[in-house]
Amino acid sequence: MSGLNKGIRKIEMSLKWDPSPAGRPATDLDIVAATYLTSDPQGEPAYVVHFDSRSPDGTIYLNRDSKDGKGFGWDEVMTLELDRLDARYARVVIGVVIQQIQEHRTFVSVLNPAFRIREGYTVLDENDFGDVLGATAATVAEFVRESSDRWSFHSGVQGFEDDPSTFTRIMGRMRRS
Repeated sequence: MSGLNKGIRKIEMSLKWDPSPAGRPATDLDIVAATYLTSDPQGEPAYVVHFDSRSPDGTIYLNRDSKDGKGFGWDEVMTLELDRLDARYARVVIGVVIQQIQEHRTFVSVLNPAFRIREGYTVLDENDFGDVLGATAATVAEFVRESSDRWSFHSGVQGFEDDPSTFTRIMGRMRRS
């Protein structure tokens, strides 16, 4: 009955964290998704979706954005409609970046950060950033096109110590096992 399996179609990436203590600058985390062309799946991203942007075709978009972690439940939510993504895209990498505007921050200084990736009601991954406490950004998932209508999911938190702009350029490099 594998013909009835539609594979991964529509993903929701959610991110949460607790607000900074009183008197401290706000902590701002952002979800970032980068797409990679079939012709260069490990190279530069074709485009990057983050706060204040969406994919050119509307298949990847931010539903909720927080600048301080004061939301109820999940502070940021991004939707990725992989089933509608053009066939020229072979990979989508999802990451989280800590804004470095008011002071240098790593995940060790963010209170209770966590993420959840799900398709419908099925949780594909739910985790924190405990393995990358010294990082300023991290990739958390990769989706790879297996055929014209089938995507595979690869989880794993990988830390980076770069500024947000550098991170978005290099986040799609080969993932460490």
